[in-house]
Amino acid sequence: MRMTATFALNQLITHGFGVYLFAALVALMQNSVGITHWHLALIGALSQLSYLAGAMLMGAFGDRLDSGRSMLVTGSVISVSLLSMAWLENPVLIVAVLTLMSACAAISWSSLAELTTRYGDPQYHSTNLSTAASGTAWGFSLNGLLLLMLVPQFGWRSGWIVTGLLALLTVVLTFFMLRALNRQHRKPNPLNEESETHSVVLGGEHFSTNLSGLSARQLLRTVFRERTAFLASVICLGFGFSSVIFSTWLNTYLAELELPATLGGYSWTAAGLTGMAAGFLMGKLADRKGHGSAMLIGFAAFTLSLLAFQYAPQKFVTLVGFGYGLMYFPMWGIVLGWVSRKYSARVTMQMNSVTIVCFGVGGALGNLIAGSIQQVQGSLVDVYRMITIIALLLTMIAAYIWLTERTLKKPAAEAV
Repeated sequence: MRMTATFALNQLITHGFGVYLFAALVALMQNSVGITHWHLALIGALSQLSYLAGAMLMGAFGDRLDSGRSMLVTGSVISVSLLSMAWLENPVLIVAVLTLMSACAAISWSSLAELTTRYGDPQYHSTNLSTAASGTAWGFSLNGLLLLMLVPQFGWRSGWIVTGLLALLTVVLTFFMLRALNRQHRKPNPLNEESETHSVVLGGEHFSTNLSGLSARQLLRTVFRERTAFLASVICLGFGFSSVIFSTWLNTYLAELELPATLGGYSWTAAGLTGMAAGFLMGKLADRKGHGSAMLIGFAAFTLSLLAFQYAPQKFVTLVGFGYGLMYFPMWGIVLGWVSRKYSARVTMQMNSVTIVCFGVGGALGNLIAGSIQQVQGSLVDVYRMITIIALLLTMIAAYIWLTERTLKKPAAEAV
């Protein structure tokens, strides 16, 4: 539990603060530091590219990197970066720092995933990973509290200072947690890893926990030839396509429908609050009832909420926020927990990098298509219909995985 809580704190600082805090404070910073719309566009593009670059780095070289040290280094870099944002006046330097934090966030999450699947109980991988991933949702909520309680009194710079200090504290807690893991597991050492192979038995099946990873060529071959790796990649491609379009265009769509802007706030509040609890609850469901069950519930909830939203947007805008939160925040841990049942901790980390890249490609492609539709038609109605279709396809894939899991469990039960 200590490891999971510490990793959730890491997600809070790397993603909740490092990736999303700027979006919360940018309106207050623009006049002070001269950030233009051109800078904002550059930040959006470079941040996404650097996040994908960080993920690709871990996918290609993760088998040679030390996950414990990677977490400490990226956490330290983000801590210093958050503090420096309070004093930076040059927009170009701000762009560079935000780009650096995005890359560090991707590296931190991949390292976190490897350590969790290696040292955590295999029966609770999805619970631990989803709970850790929900740290991002807690970051969403804390950013809102900073805007309401701290920033009005002390200015936007105080937001960066407080989050930077919290990040430094998290790095210290992470160091002591890793040192405790070192004492419990003399081999391998999370701060000085050595290769080791052993196996665990879970649900009547043997799963390798070989710490060695795959080369880039082997990883690519695994993605295209093995069912679990391929489906995980396809799911994250569609997951990125649907969720990124939804979050990017929601407020614009509400404005097109001439609905109050406050409705968007209600939707995002519902998403954040749902995500804070959904990480643990959906992860627990995945570990107890099967990963297919959790994926099916998450994607089906998002699909049904989208259908209701299109039927009566004003009435169901909060519901669609709930559906988004139930699907988005836990899904990273659920998919990764499912992958970890088949692959070693190192390969799981590399597969996590692949899924991040698939998510990013799906999101970029989705935004490109959505922007084209909006420009040609002058409306986002068909865009949200497209999101619903993709969500339905993801639900069908999840149903297939669920049915497959049930089929595999029956022979095992009969054998007992």
